[in-house]
This record gives sequence, C-alpha cells and structure tokens, in this order.
Amino acid sequence: MGLLKTSGIIIKSLDYKENDKLVWIYTEKFGKISAIAKGAKRSKNNLFSVTLPLCYGDYLFFKGKGMCRLSEGKLRNSFQGLLNNLEKLTYSSYLCELIDISTEDEDANYELYKQFVTAIYLLDTDALDYELLTRAFELKLLRATGYGLDFGNCVFCKKKLQTSNYISLSYHGGVCENCPKEHGIYLSKGSFNALRFLNNTTLDKVYRVSLTDEMKEEIFKITSSIISSNYTRRPKSLDMLKFIKEW
Repeated sequence: MGLLKTSGIIIKSLDYKENDKLVWIYTEKFGKISAIAKGAKRSKNNLFSVTLPLCYGDYLFFKGKGMCRLSEGKLRNSFQGLLNNLEKLTYSSYLCELIDISTEDEDANYELYKQFVTAIYLLDTDALDYELLTRAFELKLLRATGYGLDFGNCVFCKKKLQTSNYISLSYHGGVCENCPKEHGIYLSKGSFNALRFLNNTTLDKVYRVSLTDEMKEEIFKITSSIISSNYTRRPKSLDMLKFIKEW
C-alpha cells in the first residue's frame, strides 16, 4: 500500500460507471498498471485530458488492497497527431495492443518501455516508413520478452550465418543450408538480411534500409506468425493493419 509515481503512456481505457474510467498505463518504473480514474469521463475533471488514449505523462497512483487509483497526472505529450490520422492511429493502436498482450501487470521492463516511447514519438513524425518502424519495434519487443530471433548463427548446428533463406518459427532464428527446414518460413536472402538489420539497429535508423513490397510482406509474415503463436492472444489490430496495407 502507498503512492506510486512514474511516467507512462495510456495503452487502453474503458468507461466505467457514470463518470469514471478504467485505464491501463505502461509505465517506466512498474510496467503495466491498471487503475481506476475517478471522474475522468467529465471534461472539467483534472484527469480527463491525461487519460485519453496514447497520452504520455507523469502519473501518481494510490495502491491499496484492490485496484490502483489514479490520483494525479501531468501531460508530457497528447500525441493528437496520431489520433487525427487513420494510418498513424492504426499503427500506434497496434503497438499499444502488443504491449498489452506481451506483458504482465506490474512487471517492469525499462528497455521495452524505452523502445515503446521512442516508437510512439517516431510514429508522430513523417520521417520514417511506419511499416518498417513497426516491424523493427516487433523485433525489439520479441527480444525484450524472451522471444528474440537469432540471425547470427544457425539455430540447430550453431554455424555462423552470412545469410539464410529460412526462419525456424519453433526455434526463433535462421537455419543454414545444411540443416532441416521444418516448422518455419522460407524467405529471400534479402529479406533475411533486412530482418537482421531491423533487429540490430536503433528505431530511429530504420530509414537506412529500403525494401520492396514483397520483402515487406515476407517480413510481416514472419513477425506476425511469431507474435500470434507466443503471446496470450492474437492482436486484433493485425486485421486492421492488413486492411491499411491493402487499401
């Protein structure tokens, strides 16, 4: 019991009773926190503007025996630019859903938090390809939650890989030309090299790689397959992402 103070981003909110909200915030110090925000549905309430989707701010919670209660919030960035653009909103909602399905309550992961905040900031600009940024974030998330892909060595014989044309979904990594190709996905060597680059580079440097639509599709097939099979549920927003890609 006591007060918890931390920065965080609203990843999900739900109207509760007449004037309240339930909010889920991914925080720097405590991981994912679910809390009740009393009166937050009223526009004149101090919590109204800091409990909108994607709000990034500093928050103060009271933790008792039951659910945390959000006491205060100070806005750092509302990311309204994301909410006013369908493509940006779809990608940012997907990132929030990834955080939600891949993390447990109050399990802090500073590296993942840092990557998440960076990705949201970059989505709010027009400097990067949103799809490439999202693929890179997926790879960071997989690594931060224990499902990282190995692009350096064959996952079976451990031979050093210069490149590969096969990713094992069971063992999460590349397979050399001599080892069996089972329970995985074939891809071009160019896509394998691009995956390795996206996995190893920082999010703000993803602009350095240029991919064809076919390569993007190969990479999406791999990351989405691993995500769908390893977390608590398949992200619902994956379907909306597919629609945006085909639109």
